[in-house]
Amino acid sequence: MTDRLRAQYEAFPYPARDPRDEAKRLITGSPGHLDEVNHHVFGGRLFERGLFERDKPFRVLFAGGGTGDGTIMLAQQLADAGLAAEVTYLDLSDASRAIAERRAEARGLTNIRFLGGSLLDLTGLGSFDYIDCCGVLHHLEDPAAGLRSLLAALEPGGGIGIMVYGTLGRTGVYPLQDALRTLADGLPDGERVDIAKRLLKTLPATNWLKRNPFIDDHQQSDAGLFDLLLHSRDRAYTVPELAELVSGCGLAITTFIEPARYDPARLIADPRVLRRLEGLDPIARAALAEQLSGSMAKHVAYLVRPEDAATAVARPDDLEMAPVLRDFDGAAIARGLKPGAGLRADLGGVPINLALPRLAGPMLARIDGRITVGRLFEELAQVDRGLTHAAFMAQFQDMYAALNGMNKLLLRRQQGDLSKR
Repeated sequence: MTDRLRAQYEAFPYPARDPRDEAKRLITGSPGHLDEVNHHVFGGRLFERGLFERDKPFRVLFAGGGTGDGTIMLAQQLADAGLAAEVTYLDLSDASRAIAERRAEARGLTNIRFLGGSLLDLTGLGSFDYIDCCGVLHHLEDPAAGLRSLLAALEPGGGIGIMVYGTLGRTGVYPLQDALRTLADGLPDGERVDIAKRLLKTLPATNWLKRNPFIDDHQQSDAGLFDLLLHSRDRAYTVPELAELVSGCGLAITTFIEPARYDPARLIADPRVLRRLEGLDPIARAALAEQLSGSMAKHVAYLVRPEDAATAVARPDDLEMAPVLRDFDGAAIARGLKPGAGLRADLGGVPINLALPRLAGPMLARIDGRITVGRLFEELAQVDRGLTHAAFMAQFQDMYAALNGMNKLLLRRQQGDLSKR
């Protein structure tokens, strides 16, 4: 079966990427974004000097790097931050690796080593501070063996970012996979793609995949179609199944991305029903959100060893943390934000209103990735002489809860001069 997987990605490197596009943009996503990893794995303290006062750089492994999206993203962000880092890319597919290498060359990145191989055999690679495994575990014959292999290569205090398919959000995918096995198994790959395209054109309006607006890989490229509908090994997870896999391998989930999507309170309007959420543990709440939303086609999560879970996620009550906005123009939002007004957002196809406190505008206007929470209070207190520290913190944490839930506001300790490490 491994040979079939390798052959698939040699013929259809996934996702389809053109190295020439690196001149136009940096593809970002989750897991593996530097600010996310810092916030959800290292408690916002990745940039502190103590983590780098040792003989080796910050070491990262992309286990199943594909055509390089995550590898290129994090390697570029580490280089931009001036962090002494070594990023290792590992993948079975020579064709995928060649694309990732050309993308790195196009950017002039020198902090990546490219290797061929399986995440099931990491012998000789050493250990890593952060391991990224996006879209791979669900294609393994034994996903638990894959996750245990990654854990064995994880440095003490480190963490893992994963993405696996979500069962409920992929409604319609697996019946159509079965149909295409009946119609196209045994044909050459090119003919299987042709049969799939012809079938998709004639699907009735009642077909579940056709009615699922959250799945569109088959519409993007032949590689996306093959990966979605013609894959030789593919399974998906509900939240409880993923939690069982993670805990069974000796790990703990720190955060699902985006956090708000896994909060059932965002999806329930009736107060009496809301009260029924009281007492539910985080996994039960996340499972309920998955059942209610129907849009979770994948699960992105950060994992650490259980003994590290209590300190893995950055805390908004730490005055030395600097708020960081991700893909969010705080100054532009602040200019158009009336005091006490909220923002409209999309929660996996569900429109919601993000309630923001009165000081959200002045806070967003000042957040630049360097100003700390404590300094933010000092500046606002100079403008509003009646502002107490307690009142400020209450408003900051309200804004944090709203924007962090949408993965737009993260925290980090200030960055020192790490470029010489």
